[in-house]
Amino acid sequence: MAEDQALGAFLDDLASERSTPGGGGAAAISGAMGAALVSMVCNLTIGKPKYAESEAELKEVLAKSEGLRAELTKAIGDDVQAFDAVMGAYGLPKGETEEAKAERTAKIQAALKVATDVPLECARLCAEVVKLSAVTAEKGNVNVVSDAGVAVQSAYAGLLSAALNVRVNAKSIKDRDFAEGRLQELESLLSDAGATTTATYAAVRAKLD
Repeated sequence: MAEDQALGAFLDDLASERSTPGGGGAAAISGAMGAALVSMVCNLTIGKPKYAESEAELKEVLAKSEGLRAELTKAIGDDVQAFDAVMGAYGLPKGETEEAKAERTAKIQAALKVATDVPLECARLCAEVVKLSAVTAEKGNVNVVSDAGVAVQSAYAGLLSAALNVRVNAKSIKDRDFAEGRLQELESLLSDAGATTTATYAAVRAKLD
């Protein structure tokens, strides 16, 4: 699976003529990098007497960021599977009867729904990393506050990237209630995370200036 590859091998695959891994995997990697940086800031803060007041909270943040890192890493493979399922459904014989055509269409639509929900889940996970980044920027070791800034930008980049995959699949779904519901959730995630990212990055800059 892609998540088990060495970084160089993954990037070679990403650069190749193959369709997967692609943008969805790259979005998950961005989010996972953000989560890893959140963990790093926590690890470099916990145990330091200067930050004793924040230790309990940052231990909770660390547990969450490590969970998110694992989920986002797994999302790389989930994206590949979802894309392959869509391509497989489109590759089915069109059939001669109306029943056969309807069955093919149903399989395509089912695959598109999964291919919408997979990047949406990635977007949700990235949004959670954005929130945790804000905590580490405020309460983490000031010597690595720049890493909290990188974390929030990486996570938000992953969210923005995942959003593109949600949209590209949602537009082909005939069940518009399903599609519009996902798109509305996506807009909420983008709005909230965008505001948090802007504020967090500004806070980091203020500590560095």
